[in-house]
Order: sequence, then structure tokens, then C-alpha cells
Amino acid sequence: MPIRPTATSPAAATATVSQRAVNAFSALLESRTGQQISAYRSWRIDTALKPLMRARGLDTLDQLAAALLETGDRYLSDQIVDALLNGETSFFREAPVFDLIVEAVAALEARQRRVRIWCAGCSTGQEPLSLAMLFAERAEERGAPMPDIVATDVSEAALARTRAGRYTQFEIQRGLPIRRMMRWFDAVGNDWAAKQELLRAMTVRSHNLAADAPLPGMFDIVLCRNVLLYLDPQTKTEVFARFAAALRPGGLLVLGAGETVIGQTDAFAPSRDLRGLYERVDGATVAAATAAG
Repeated sequence: MPIRPTATSPAAATATVSQRAVNAFSALLESRTGQQISAYRSWRIDTALKPLMRARGLDTLDQLAAALLETGDRYLSDQIVDALLNGETSFFREAPVFDLIVEAVAALEARQRRVRIWCAGCSTGQEPLSLAMLFAERAEERGAPMPDIVATDVSEAALARTRAGRYTQFEIQRGLPIRRMMRWFDAVGNDWAAKQELLRAMTVRSHNLAADAPLPGMFDIVLCRNVLLYLDPQTKTEVFARFAAALRPGGLLVLGAGETVIGQTDAFAPSRDLRGLYERVDGATVAAATAAG
């Protein structure tokens, strides 16, 4: 008769503890940010947390999970969340989108008002800096006004990098033409630092899309690209509602290439004039504000 593994066998115990560690990290990330790590992406946990494990002299995820669960160390939990967040970004990512944004801003300016743009989930700042470069160049060439650009993220580590505007050689080359790199960045050792006039063109602040109320004031455009796809359906609906509450009538929402509002919210509909963007539906404000809580 074959011997069945028992709950106390080393292999079974290791598998159980490892799953417990994965569950602990996944639950922490979801409770703090609303983001989920699906089963097919659980491999990211080991990859993302290895540098933190090395820095703390730990050999396994189980040891890291034990340190988290037994000590309740807030700084450690912040480090784990920062490591698990998918901060993938680059300058002028999906470049045609930026052309649409410039077109949208020009149309809004024709109504004689200062345009406000919210970059939600800005990661390490390449997206809002790309916008700042575009509009600063437009201001130099045509004397057009600079829009207000507000950049937010849940990760304090990412926000610190956004405020510093400092990037490695690898990061600066991803999507940024040499002409713009030389115009808007200074070499600092092996890195490149954004010029102060560029950094002054944006406001950077902490904001949790899954938990915080909409930012104060009204916006004309909200960019939130490649963030919502990691949220569960209910949280995603709530975030759409907060965006609707933050936008002026006819305001625009910009999502990632693999994201859509269709079938997920009644607060937005595909733009009639700017293909690929979404417009806030008239009358959505009251319902959205109520849902946003």
C-alpha cells in the first residue's frame, strides 16, 4: 500500500507555509491598495521581494512573512507593498495617446479656461514628466498656457522618485528621444535629472485610488493607465465613480491599451471625437459622488 504524505512531512509543511506566505503578501497588497495578485502572477511575489529579503538577511519568503506577521512592522509592510506594486512605466508610453491629449487640451483651452490634468498611479513619474515636456515645448513655441498637472501614487517610494525626477541611463532611454533628453535633463554621475522648470510644472502628492476620496478641485482629464486591470470588479467600479466625481462635465478619462469602461461603469462612455479616450457621461456627477463616498 503506498504511503501518503502526512501534514507533518517536510514537503507538505514547506508547501503549506509557502502558500501561507503568498496569502499574507497578497492580502497585504490588496488591503492597502486594492490591487490583486492573481494565481497566474504569483511568481511575481518571489521576484519582487528577493531584493528586500537580501537587504534584511533573510533566505526565504516564509521568513519574510514571519517577520511581517509577528512584528507588525509598518515600515516593513510599506517596503513589501512598494516592492509588489507593478511600477512598469516609461517616457511617452503608447506615444499616440499623448497626441490625443494635446488635441484634447487645445480644444479645452478654446473655451478660455486653465486645463487641469490628473495622472493617477503615476509610478516613478515618467508619465507626468512626459506631459510636462510636451506642454512646456508647446508654451515655448506658441505661447500656449501650461496646464496644471497633478501626479499621484500610493507608493511613497515611487513618489519620492517622481519628486526627484532622477533616472538611470536605462530608464532615460526608454521612450525619450535624445533631443528631449538633452533639453530637459542634466547628467548627474551615471544618472539623468529633470530640470527644475520641468519638476515645477507638476504637483506630486500621495493618493490611494482604492480608499481615498477624489482629489479636491475639478479636472478636465484623468490619466490612469494600466492600474485598474489589477483591481477587483467592485473596487474598479468605485474608482470609476471617484474619477467621474473629479471630472468636469465632458471631462476625459485615459486608460491603458488593454483597459476599457465598457461593461464596467455607466459613468463613462467612449469619446465621440477622440478615439480611445472616454468621456464622463452627463449627469454622472451626483451618482458618482455618492458612490465615491
